[in-house]
Amino acid sequence: MNNEAPSIAETRLTRRLGTTDAVVLGLGSMLGAGVFAVFGPAASVAGAGLLIALGVAAVIAYANATASAQLAARYPASGGTYVYGRRRLGPAWGFLAGWGFVVGKTASCAAMALTFGAYTWPAHPTLPAIAAVVVLTIVNCCGITKTARLTRVLVALTLLVLIAVIVAALVGGSADPARLTGWAGHGPLAVLQAAGLLFFAFAGYARIATLGEEVRDPTRAIPRTIPVALGIVVVTYALVAIAALLAVGPDTLAATTAPLATVTDSGSLRWLTPLVSVGGAVASAGVLLSLMAGIGRTTLAMARDHELPHLLAAVHRRFRVPHRAELLLGALVVGIVATVDPRGAIGFSSVTILTYYAITNVAAFTLPGEQRRWLRPLAVFGASGCALLALTLPINSVLAGVAVLSLGLLGRTAATVWTRHHPPPRPSGQGSR
Repeated sequence: MNNEAPSIAETRLTRRLGTTDAVVLGLGSMLGAGVFAVFGPAASVAGAGLLIALGVAAVIAYANATASAQLAARYPASGGTYVYGRRRLGPAWGFLAGWGFVVGKTASCAAMALTFGAYTWPAHPTLPAIAAVVVLTIVNCCGITKTARLTRVLVALTLLVLIAVIVAALVGGSADPARLTGWAGHGPLAVLQAAGLLFFAFAGYARIATLGEEVRDPTRAIPRTIPVALGIVVVTYALVAIAALLAVGPDTLAATTAPLATVTDSGSLRWLTPLVSVGGAVASAGVLLSLMAGIGRTTLAMARDHELPHLLAAVHRRFRVPHRAELLLGALVVGIVATVDPRGAIGFSSVTILTYYAITNVAAFTLPGEQRRWLRPLAVFGASGCALLALTLPINSVLAGVAVLSLGLLGRTAATVWTRHHPPPRPSGQGSR
C-alpha cells in the first residue's frame, strides 16, 4: 500500500452530478431522519407543540439554506462551511465548522444506522446497523454517481411509504382532531428544545453544498437545488406530523421507537405496518448513505489544507472518490454503533451542526453586496436562531458538544504551535536560494 501523501491531481473530484441528482441527494439526506427518528423525542418534550417546533426549525433551516446557497455559488468546492468559514472568516473558524460537521454527522451516521437496525431487527439492532454501514461504505467508495442512483431509488420508496402512512392515519378510522390541541401545557422553552431536536431532520440540505465540487454548473444549480429540496421536505414532514398526531397523539408517539408503524397499526389498515417497517429501514439507509458521502468530502477538504492528516486527501484514480476518508469514516461509525444511544447521538449532533450553521450565516453576512442574493438580516436571524436552539437542547448534549468542539480547537492550536517550532525538513535536492 502506498502511504505517500497524494499529489494535487490525485485530490481533485469530477463534476458528474446534475441538478436532479443534487436535489435527490439533498432529499436522501433529510427524508427519513425526522420522520423515523426525531418525532418521538420531539413529542416527548413538546407534545402536540411539535407542530410549532417543526415550523420554528423550518424557518431557521430556510435562513441557513439561503446562506449555504449563496456561499456554495461563490465557492463551489467540497467542504461546505469549512471552506466558507476559512475563506470569509479565517482558518480557525473554518476548522471549527469542519470539525463540528465531521464529529456531529459521524454521530448522525450512528443514529441512522441504529434506526435502520431497529426497523429491520428490533431485538438485535446493532448487527444490521453494522452491516448497513459496511455495505454503504463500499457503495460510496464505488463512485458518486452510484451513490446518486441508489439514493434516487431510496427516496422514491421513502415517499411512497410516507404517503401510505398519511392515508392510513386519515382514513383508518382512528383520527381525532382533539389530539392536536394538547400543547398548551408545554412552554416556549419546550417548543424551542423540540425545534432543536427537529433541526436534526433538516440539516441534510448542506449535503448539496458539501458536494459542490462534483455538481455541474454549481453557480446556478446549487442556489436552485437547496431551497427546492428543503421545501419538499418541509411539506412532507408537516403532513406526516399532522397525520401521526391525529391518529395516535403525542403521548403514544413519545413512547414508541417506531412511531409510524404505530400509526398504521392504530387503525383499520394494519396490513400497511410491515410496509412501514420496511420504509423505515429504507429511509434510514438513504440518510446514512448521503451522510457518509458528505462527511467524506468535508474530510477531504480539511485534509487538503492539512487541518486533518493529509493522507485522507487521496481521491481514488478510477472511482474519483475520497476513498481513504470514506473507509476511515466507516470504521469509526461501526465502532460508535456498538455503544451509542440514538437519542443521545441526535442531541449531540444537533449541537455541533447548529454551530456549523451559525458559522455559515456569519460567513454569508461578510459577502460583498454584489455576491449577496439575500438580505443580511436573514443571516443575522439564522445565526441567532442556531445559537438559541443549541442552548435550549438537553444540557448533557450541550456539554458534550462544547467539550468535543473545544478539544478539536485545542488540538489544532497544539499542532500549529508544534509546526511553528518544528518546521518540516525541506525536500532533498532543494537548497537555499
